[in-house]
Amino acid sequence: MSRTPSLALATVALVTGGIAIGTSEFVVMGLLPELAHGIGVDIPTAGQAISAYAIGVVVGAPLLSAVAAGRPRRGVLIALMAAFLVGNIGTALAPNLGLVLVARFLAGLPHGAYFGLAAIVAVSLARAGRGPQAVSRVMLGIPVANLAGVPLATALGQAFGWRAAFWMVAAIAALTLVMLRAMVPYSGPTDQSIRSELGALMRPQLWLAMAIGAIGFGGQFSMFSYIKPLLLHVTGASMQHVPLVLLVFGFGGLVGTWLGGLVAGRSVWGAMFGGLGAMVTFFSLLALNAAGPLPLVTFLVGMGAASAAMLVIGLQMHLMNVAGSAQNLGASLNHAALNFANALGAAAGGLVLSWGWGWVAPTWTSVALSLAGIVIAIVALLVARAKDEPGVRA
Repeated sequence: MSRTPSLALATVALVTGGIAIGTSEFVVMGLLPELAHGIGVDIPTAGQAISAYAIGVVVGAPLLSAVAAGRPRRGVLIALMAAFLVGNIGTALAPNLGLVLVARFLAGLPHGAYFGLAAIVAVSLARAGRGPQAVSRVMLGIPVANLAGVPLATALGQAFGWRAAFWMVAAIAALTLVMLRAMVPYSGPTDQSIRSELGALMRPQLWLAMAIGAIGFGGQFSMFSYIKPLLLHVTGASMQHVPLVLLVFGFGGLVGTWLGGLVAGRSVWGAMFGGLGAMVTFFSLLALNAAGPLPLVTFLVGMGAASAAMLVIGLQMHLMNVAGSAQNLGASLNHAALNFANALGAAAGGLVLSWGWGWVAPTWTSVALSLAGIVIAIVALLVARAKDEPGVRA
C-alpha cells in the first residue's frame, strides 16, 4: 500500500466535499425566483426543491450508512460523492419540476452518510484525544460554503441562469472525487454489519440525542428563515445591509464550529449545553433588541449562529459516543436530525406569523425550541447517569 497521506491532506479533501454539499443545499434558497421562472412554476412551488433535498437527507442518512457498514471507508466516501455528483448534474439538466425534485432528492441522499463517515475518518486519523477538533475541522465545509460557495454559486446563477450554480457544484464534487482518491488513506473492511448498525436504533440515548438536534437546533432555523423581513421591517435595515448580516451569520457559524471542537475536546456535554444555553441567551437578546441599532442586531445574529454551530459539533461527538459499534449510523444521524430541525424551525416560525404575532415572534419561537432542547438534553444526561451508559462520559 502507498504511503499514508497526512491528516491535513485528508481533511482538505473531506472539507472540499463538505463545501460542495453545503453549497448545493443552500444555494436553492437564493435562486428560487430564477429556478421558478426557468421551469415555469411559481416561487412557492419551486420551494419544493428545498423540501425534496431535506427528505433525501433524512432518508439517506440511516439507509446508506447501514448499507455501507463493513465496507472500506474511502471507497464508500467516493461512492457517496459520485452519487451526489450525479444528483447535481441531474438537477442542472432537469427540464421540469418533477425531474428537479427527483434530482434534488437523489442529491440529498448521500449528505448525512458523507458527513458522518467523514467525521469517523477524521477521528481515526487524529491523535488520541484530538477527535473533536478533527471533527470540527471536517465540518468547516458547511460554514465555508455559506461564506463563499453559496454567494459565488448564487452570483453565477443570477448571471448565467440557475443551472450554472449546479454545474459549479458538480465541478467541486468532481474535484472532490479526485482528492478523496489521492488524499484519504485506504482502510480495509471493518467488522460492522447492517444488523449491528440498525441495532443501535434500539438505544434510547440515540433517539434522545437526535431529539436534541431535531428540536433544539430548530431554534436557529426559526430565526434564520425570517431574518430578512425582521431586518427590513423591525430593525429598519435597507436591502443593502441584508447581505452583510448574512455574511456575519456565516462567519459566526465558522467560529462556532472551531469553538465547538475545542469545547467538545474537554466535554461533549459541555458543548451541547453550552451551545443550547448560548442560543437561548442570544436569541432572547435578539428578540428584545430587534428594533435596536443594526450593529447590535448583526452581532446577536452572528453569536446565535456561532452558538448553534457549537451545538452541532457536540451532538456529532455525542451521537458517535452513544452509537457504540454502529459508528456509521450514529455519525450520519446528526445530519438527518439537523435537516428535520430545518423544517421544524421554519414551520414553527411560519405558524406564529400566521397568527399575526409579528416579525419578532419567530425569534421567540427560536428561544422556545432551544429551551426544549435543553430539557431533552437534561433528560438524556439523567438517563445516561442512571444507567451508567457510555453516553454520559465527556
